[in-house]
Amino acid sequence: MLDTFSGNIQPHSIEDEIRSSFLSYAMSVIVSRALPDVRDGLKPVHRRVLYAMHDLGLQPNRPYRKSATVVGEVIGKYHPHGDAAVYDTLVRLAQDFSMRHPLVDGQGNFGSVDGDPAAAMRYTEARLTRIATEMLRDINADTVNFVPNFDESQREPEVLPARFPNLLVNGADGIAVGMATKIPPHNLGEVIDATVALIEDPELDDEGLARYIKGPDFPTGGIVVGTRGIREAIRTGRGSVRVRAKAHTEQIKGNRTQIVVTELPYQVNKAQLLQKIAELVKDRKISDIADLRDESDRGGMRIVIELKREAVPKVVLNNLFKHTQMQQSFGVNLVALVDGVPKTLSYKEALRHYIAHQFEVVTRRTRHELGRARARAHILEGLLIALSNLDEVVETIRRSRNVETARRNLVKRFRLSERQAQAILDLRLQRLTALERRKVEQDHRDLVEKIEYLEGVLADESKVYGIIREELLEIKAAYADERRTAITAQEGAEFEVEDLIAEEEMVISISHEGYLKSVPIGSFRKQGRGGVGVAGMELKEGDYIEHLFITTTHHYMLFFTNRGKVYRLKVHQLPRMGRAAKGRHVANLLPLAPGERIAAVISTRDFDEAEYLLFATRRGMVKKTPFRDYNTPLKNEGIIAIKLAGGDELIAVRHASDEDEVVFVTRDGKGLRFRQGDVRPMGRATAGVKGITLKGDDALLSMDVVSDEAADLFMVTEKGFGKRTAISEFRPQGRGGQGVIAMKVNGERGKIAGVQVVRPGLHELVIVSNMGTTIRIDSDSVPRQGRAAQGVRVMNLREGDSVSALAKVVSSRGEPGEPDELALDGITEEEAERSATGSRPAPAANGGRKRG
Repeated sequence: MLDTFSGNIQPHSIEDEIRSSFLSYAMSVIVSRALPDVRDGLKPVHRRVLYAMHDLGLQPNRPYRKSATVVGEVIGKYHPHGDAAVYDTLVRLAQDFSMRHPLVDGQGNFGSVDGDPAAAMRYTEARLTRIATEMLRDINADTVNFVPNFDESQREPEVLPARFPNLLVNGADGIAVGMATKIPPHNLGEVIDATVALIEDPELDDEGLARYIKGPDFPTGGIVVGTRGIREAIRTGRGSVRVRAKAHTEQIKGNRTQIVVTELPYQVNKAQLLQKIAELVKDRKISDIADLRDESDRGGMRIVIELKREAVPKVVLNNLFKHTQMQQSFGVNLVALVDGVPKTLSYKEALRHYIAHQFEVVTRRTRHELGRARARAHILEGLLIALSNLDEVVETIRRSRNVETARRNLVKRFRLSERQAQAILDLRLQRLTALERRKVEQDHRDLVEKIEYLEGVLADESKVYGIIREELLEIKAAYADERRTAITAQEGAEFEVEDLIAEEEMVISISHEGYLKSVPIGSFRKQGRGGVGVAGMELKEGDYIEHLFITTTHHYMLFFTNRGKVYRLKVHQLPRMGRAAKGRHVANLLPLAPGERIAAVISTRDFDEAEYLLFATRRGMVKKTPFRDYNTPLKNEGIIAIKLAGGDELIAVRHASDEDEVVFVTRDGKGLRFRQGDVRPMGRATAGVKGITLKGDDALLSMDVVSDEAADLFMVTEKGFGKRTAISEFRPQGRGGQGVIAMKVNGERGKIAGVQVVRPGLHELVIVSNMGTTIRIDSDSVPRQGRAAQGVRVMNLREGDSVSALAKVVSSRGEPGEPDELALDGITEEEAERSATGSRPAPAANGGRKRG
């Protein structure tokens, strides 16, 4: 038992005590430190700094005063915390890269966008800006309540009059206990326009408000990407706004490009950004940057990023946006104090509370002015009585023993008030002149009119709102400026992989054994007809090139197999290797079943290149299916593209439209041309109809589509002989016929190995042999011949070699200064010959390729 204690002792749970104490602390932080008031958009420390500067007379037209003076005034009279917090607040209010409209005019070092700290308070000076005086205007006209300071020795304003919506204009950022606020700055003119619109139409909806407030307007500029986050923030007070740096490209010496960044996202540290870019270059996450420097000066920001010669500026920019703070999200969380209680507000609610505050400010100011006007009118009425009875007033005063007696006599004789009598006693002799008398009469008439006006304002709420509207528009005219942050309607700022990869043409090759690779098209040099070519792919013995075509790194690849299934990959997912590399086996990329191999490949960017896909099988079947039927997420095991009969296999797939015609060519040199409309559209999982009637062991080799008769049919045999034959020489026939002679073939020249539809002056051809040798020629270099012709030699083959594949590419002829041959980097034809390996001749199918 504790005998030393006396009095009433009550047990109290420590959990209850901690809970109660923590809630008291939390509310103190929320209300007194971290969150802004919805009415003036200021935290207590901001409000105290501005009021102290106002009290010190630091107006825009007055000299600067040392910042230490302001800080001392604030912590001595109003703020019960340390000087560091007060000076940090003063510094931020003066930073034009932190505040959309700075409220403090600083002189000296107030920090920089590089994160440099401000100089000590003893070295800097400050005064209010012009727009800050609008926050304090009429504060002495009884517009706001004053409360005792921390020791009740002074009185400070509970809120500032705030003649513009500072909460949205300058924004706010604060972390309390259990909650936080993050409000972006906005354009003053837009916010005032929205406020005026809400005054005129209180039922204005969020969409209507968004017509005025376009979105955040950061002091550092930048670009807001997408409007979805803005609309959500306006509607709910919460949203994510994605902001990008503003950058452009410039050409420099050596045919190189540099990226110049002139604006950064809000609150991004420039020095740290440069360090991050340098680290990315050092770690080889971004490999196309040659130099990085900061050329910023008083004229503005200028970060220069020099690129290597082969770099693609857009790709480098996208990588910078993805991996650095050149693009970042600003999470809007509009939390403010409403009647001392934290609330999450929509923009409309925030402006309504501001309008209500202004209504109270204008009403209280009007009452204050009315009271002063009535008091002054009361005095003037007494003076007018005295002037009307001047002799009698003088006589009354002369007969009085002292001032007090004179005052009582005047009150009694002329029925005046004490104040009126005192004013008469204080009247100077010069006011007795006729001119001064008329002036008093005019002042009284003016005051009567003013009193009537003020009474009318107080009696009519619409007049109060009219005053608010007029004063807001005056502030807009005086202080509003142009928007600094641009807004683009583009959504989905998250980068896809393609945004980070340069788009370039690639040669895709697939061997008979299933080895696949992609090679930049610039790796193959252009030669004249009859050249020996260069090594295009190092193959193991017995393998040969079966598919060859050109596409870009940003396209989808649809892989159609001989068993009628389709798989999908992006080109940049394919193994990128050197020209002579063997490649990677397709089994490492696609889940092919035993015996399943690639029969045709279609490249597409968005499945809009054509209306249909046309399929052809080895046995001459044909099927037409809408192209968009294949724009579906494919399963890992692929999906059915066409149903096949037993023993048949898919050989070709082409884009097709209603006006196209179909051209079939068989290995034995038969050709058939018929209207694509003869094939009715079918679904994916169908078998199709007969396209051509085959004889003996003949098999369909190629299927292509043409839209007019201006094109040629280019054919090449296994022994390297080729020709061009005009499509017009193939008369249209019905689907399912036997066709006509397309090219005479024999044992010396071999059967047809590849077919492509080409146009004069437009296409080049890439021919690949079974031993991996590749040649690139102009299609025009091969003469046009009739259907029955046997062709001319287009490729010199080594002993035992034969042509395996043929592809086409749009020609680059006609560019000024382009040489006839484009030699590879130090690769001679002898080296190319040594790199090629032998293989036995074998039948080859032409790779499915989008028509030119």
